[in-house]
Amino acid sequence: MENSKVLVIGGSRNIGYFSAIRLLALGATVTFLLRSPQVFDQDETIQQYIKEGKAHLVQGDALVKSDVSRAWSEAQHQDGRPADFLIFTVGGIPHFSLTKGFTVSPPNLVAQSLINVLETLPSPHPKIITISSAGLTQTSHKSLPLLLKPLYGYLLSEPHKDKCGAEEVVSHCAGWKWDARDSPGEKILGAGWTSRVPSAGELKSIVVIRPALLNDGECRADTKGKGSEAYRVKEGDLECSWAVSRKDVAHFLVEGVVRHWQEWEGKCVSIAY
Repeated sequence: MENSKVLVIGGSRNIGYFSAIRLLALGATVTFLLRSPQVFDQDETIQQYIKEGKAHLVQGDALVKSDVSRAWSEAQHQDGRPADFLIFTVGGIPHFSLTKGFTVSPPNLVAQSLINVLETLPSPHPKIITISSAGLTQTSHKSLPLLLKPLYGYLLSEPHKDKCGAEEVVSHCAGWKWDARDSPGEKILGAGWTSRVPSAGELKSIVVIRPALLNDGECRADTKGKGSEAYRVKEGDLECSWAVSRKDVAHFLVEGVVRHWQEWEGKCVSIAY
């Protein structure tokens, strides 16, 4: 990863943040698009990388297309070479409602942010990694453990429509099969969204990671030594996928996908314990 350039969108916390720290430790230069760069003011690790010229903070909102364009330009600014990787981990802070379960504002945060990112892609295109979720589509929902189905079907239904929209966008751009019954429709994607993103099948260098129910546990891969011993990964859906820590997802994103790109390129991959 030495001298690789990475744009991270959604990296102020959780998977995006943990992934960025790993990439920086491997020698990559990381540009963050952040609504509030002040989030890192007291972060000694990030501040040290900023001083070394390895971390760059760009203030902006992924829902604003011009801000995304500026982030791409900043990632390229250092030597004129476009970013090698995009890590897209946008996600809102959920709020609970008795009638709707958990909701995020706006309800199409992830899908619209991703559309902006793909609409402004530089050329040549970077390698793209996006974070989704298990249980979004009808097929994926069937693979969930029985006790988790009410949680996904009711409590997480609204934010999962947004992520399902993002998966539909990726499927279109990558040329993957997509069941129209899983589409969240124009309420999430907007009218004419296909005209804003790359043509069907144009993006081949893309990976979608579907984690099981996320938690804030330790990174088992760091203590056990090998990702394959700490968590399970599989193209498509995993049976009995209960949970996984955000730190282990970040471990797989960097140590698995980024460092072994040819193995995972063009795939939708599930991860769980």
